[in-house]
Amino acid sequence: MSKSTSPYPSLSPDGSGTGVVSHAGATVILRAAEKTGLTTGLSEALAPWRKPLATHDPGKIIADLAVAVAIGGDCVADINELRADPAVFGQVASDPTVSRLISELAADAPAALSAINAGPPPVPLLPIMGPRLRIR
Repeated sequence: MSKSTSPYPSLSPDGSGTGVVSHAGATVILRAAEKTGLTTGLSEALAPWRKPLATHDPGKIIADLAVAVAIGGDCVADINELRADPAVFGQVASDPTVSRLISELAADAPAALSAINAGPPPVPLLPIMGPRLRIR
């Protein structure tokens, strides 16, 4: 069995009623981003903005921000919703770390956007989920 390279913990559902999370739908967003290559693509594209001794991957920070917005966040501090569930979202960057990354990307926005757009296109989700996807 190979070790996961995902920055997010692996989850397994059960019917015990313990370990329930309030933002379970956010895990669907994260897993879809992983399966389509979006998280890896962001990490690769934003690698030039990663400091040599940095703990946090800029791609994961941006993915975490996107999830925070998807679950109702409207400011950078709302990433704390993810930080509150480390068993689900893994290690989430602190507010100052997130703010520093945003400032660095904004300072060179054309290069950052160009790097993100030049990355490999994500894999379409339908072929991955198609056999299990039911539309009623």
